[in-house]
Parts: sequence; C-alpha cells; structure tokens
Amino acid sequence: MLRKRLALVLAAACLALALAACGSGEKKAEEKKEAPAAAKQEAPAPAAGSAMQVGFIYVSPIGDAGYSFAHDLGRKALADVPGVTTSYVESVPEGADAERIIRNMAAKGFKVVFTTSYGYMDPTLKVAGEFPDTVFMHCSGYKTAPNMGAYFGRIYQARYLTGMVAGAMTKSGILGYVAAFPIPEVIRGINAFALGAQKTNPKAEVRVVWTKTWYDPATEKEAAKSLLDVGADVIAQHQDSPGPQEAAQEKGVYSVGYNSDMSAFAPKSHLTSAMWNWGVYYKDVVEKVKAGTWKSSSDWWGMDKGIVDIAPFGPMVPKDVQDKVLAAKADLLAGKDTVFAGPIADQKGAVRVPEGQTIPDADLLGMTWFVKGVVGATE
Repeated sequence: MLRKRLALVLAAACLALALAACGSGEKKAEEKKEAPAAAKQEAPAPAAGSAMQVGFIYVSPIGDAGYSFAHDLGRKALADVPGVTTSYVESVPEGADAERIIRNMAAKGFKVVFTTSYGYMDPTLKVAGEFPDTVFMHCSGYKTAPNMGAYFGRIYQARYLTGMVAGAMTKSGILGYVAAFPIPEVIRGINAFALGAQKTNPKAEVRVVWTKTWYDPATEKEAAKSLLDVGADVIAQHQDSPGPQEAAQEKGVYSVGYNSDMSAFAPKSHLTSAMWNWGVYYKDVVEKVKAGTWKSSSDWWGMDKGIVDIAPFGPMVPKDVQDKVLAAKADLLAGKDTVFAGPIADQKGAVRVPEGQTIPDADLLGMTWFVKGVVGATE
C-alpha cells in the first residue's frame, strides 16, 4: 500500500490515527473481485427507493489476508444490518483516483462512505465539503468535518500480546520486525511488541527493517530473509501480505502475523497474529446513521470494544505462555491499558516515561521514538 502518512506531528494533537473500496451488495462485490482492474474503478448507482448504500474504498487488493481483507470482513458484517447494502472498490491509489471514486460514490447517492487508508484523508475532506448530506468516515487520519469522522483501533494492544508470545518463544533473543513506513502508527506498534517481548524475556531485542511499502509480497519476504540472516528466530510484521510468514516457515523459525489470522500461510511457524475486527465499528456507525444519531467524532477503540484481538495460538505455544498472555489480555478486555506504563526508556537509555505514569494518547498518536531494546532508526 502506498499510504503516505506524512503528518506525524499533527497526528499527536488528535484522538484518532492509523489505517480502502466500492462494489454493491454481497453478490456484486464478489463479482468485482474477479473483474478487470479498470472495472473496479466505478461504483454502481443505487436503485431508486433501494436500501441505504454504504461504500468502501480499499488501497490494496482484498485478497485472502492483509489490511484490506480485514476491512472487507468488516464490510461483510453489515449484511446483518437490515436495510443496508454495501459496495467496494479495491486497489485504489491515493491521490486523484481516490478523490474521483469518493466523489463518484457520493454523487450516486451513497449515504455512508468509508475511506480506509491514511492517504485518502485530504481527498475525503475535500469531497465531504461538496456533499454535506453524505457521511464520510476516514480510517487512520485526524481531520474531521461536520459530516466526516475519523477512526482507528488500538492495535498496539494486540501487538503487545503477540510480543509476549514472541519473547517467550525466541531462543536467540533476536526478534525480526518487517515494517512498512516509519510513521507513529508503525513505530507505536513496534514499541508495544518490544515491550511485550521484554515482559516475558527481558533480554529480547527487536530488529527493524523498513520496506517503504504497505503491500509488496516479494519485498516483504526479502526483508524477512535479511532479518533471518542476522539471527532472528521470530519474524513479526507491519505489512499486508503473508510474505514474512512464508519466509519464516521456509527457514524453520517462528512468525507473528498481522491484520488477520495468517496461520494458513505458515502453519508450522505461526505463533499468533495481531488482528482487526472492523465489523463491530462499522455496524455501530451505520446503525447510528440509520437512526439519525450519528455525530462527527474521532474514535480510537481498544480491545475492550472488540475491534482488535489476537489469533488463536499455534500448537507450538506452551500452555504456561498462553496463560500469561491470556491474563494480560483479560486486563485489556477490562479496560486496563498498561502497555505504555512506566518506567520506559528510549534506545539511548533516557527515561521517557517515569514509573507510575503512562503515555498520554496524544503522545502515542505522535510517537516518533523507539523504546530500549529496539534496533533500528525511526526514519
């Protein structure tokens, strides 16, 4: 994905950050999945008097894993909402193409449009100003308007739990992390993963390789191989393909997936995944729009609301490790978020978070530094 999230500092002042598509109804959406690329660039117009139409724009192919796949599962969950049909367009580049497709949906009478990549933020805001009767929801950004909201989920909570698993399972003490772009969302996730790993293995270190791409299976796999070459025996990722999982299995080491349960791609290596469950949020928004109670806001839901979770443990994860992780998960489910509780030092050893304090949301949303134990540059 080419989600060029460049407004790092601005994000710190907002309460929603990080993370795509359009077809109509379940049947038409599936037909679009197999259509030529050019055919995926337009949304069908809702029929007169039809149910409320909800559109989704995805930055990558929905495929069978990854970021857009997870969002599309959320779209499909709207099948349970009476009087609603859904559509999507996948593989939409950020920029002019995105603006055109967002405007196309609004002009054709779509009541709600979800734009699911950071780079869609400004195009969404521009079109929202032209169509005040349409509700626009932008994922992973921070700009809002009277008819445009922003949303994301605290995926760092799931990353922390997967880090606990990785720290317990590593033998070399080196965990590899294939990462997309050095923006707060990704940096925050790496830090949470590292803190989780240090919870179960204080000597664990996390080595980061940047790919500068959101979706490029070959590049992601090669990046994982470079980490394996320096001794990493667990590979984690903030990438949208299962390439890093496949590289780990080929090498005979462990892996941690992202976005969805990636165990099918590396059943002998997959420990767990940090997963999205967008359906709970999409239902909430659409039902509020239907009821006439929706208001613009910036939402950052956590595990206690069900928007993030971890995949089932692989059979190689011992019960005592599972029990520790599930105990930490129970706290998160209860709303007790201590992932970024002090003392926390940065890479240079300077204490950034004193004991007894936690990092405020605004600082989490603008995080640009690595915690102690992470090897790599934040640029």
